[in-house]
Amino acid sequence: MKVSYILPFFLFVIISLNACKSSSDPGPAGATGATGPAGATGATGAAGAAGPGGPQGVAGATGATGANGTNGTVGATGATGVTGATGATGANGSDGATGATGATGATGPSTSVANYLFTNQTVFLVGNTRFLVPAITQAIVNQGIVLVYFRNTGTTTSWNPLPYNESGNTLNLLAYGVGYIDLKANFTSPGLDIRVVIIAGTSLTNLMLHNPGLNLNNFEQVAKATGIN
Repeated sequence: MKVSYILPFFLFVIISLNACKSSSDPGPAGATGATGPAGATGATGAAGAAGPGGPQGVAGATGATGANGTNGTVGATGATGVTGATGATGANGSDGATGATGATGATGPSTSVANYLFTNQTVFLVGNTRFLVPAITQAIVNQGIVLVYFRNTGTTTSWNPLPYNESGNTLNLLAYGVGYIDLKANFTSPGLDIRVVIIAGTSLTNLMLHNPGLNLNNFEQVAKATGIN
């Protein structure tokens, strides 16, 4: 069965080869075929190496410096202008109306006050310590008042009124008469300033009338009310 199929095939090949050999002249040229599509653009080749730089050009010559221009001449000073005339003095304004007279203030107290200061004194435990005060007259003894204050010499603290009692130490105005005061202490102490204020009876009345609430134990208040410097 295989031989029968192969034989006709060989016969066909032989006939075809013989047919080709029998014709030696070429046939007419066929029509030009259509141009095929353009092929894809190939990849860009690598950049070539940079060529060597050209030589540096010769520097141009520096231009010459121009000459300085000459200074212009100074112009002449102009003439001084004429002083203007003084203006006329203006008229004086009219005087304003006189204001009303203010009310008369109250009459201040008529005080007869004397003030004595004894500095750096010593009070003694034994006996009385007397100070001479000429302003204490019989009228003061009868109707006036004598105020005594003290403080340590060289200080600016407030004045302490008599009678004084602190930590068992006492200092009192024992008595006063014409021309003197007597102080009594239960200790001896140097370095005290003693201040004596004498106010006449009528002056005391006026003083209290014009200074309600005046504290006679406060020397600062008394000094302000009586004008003691």
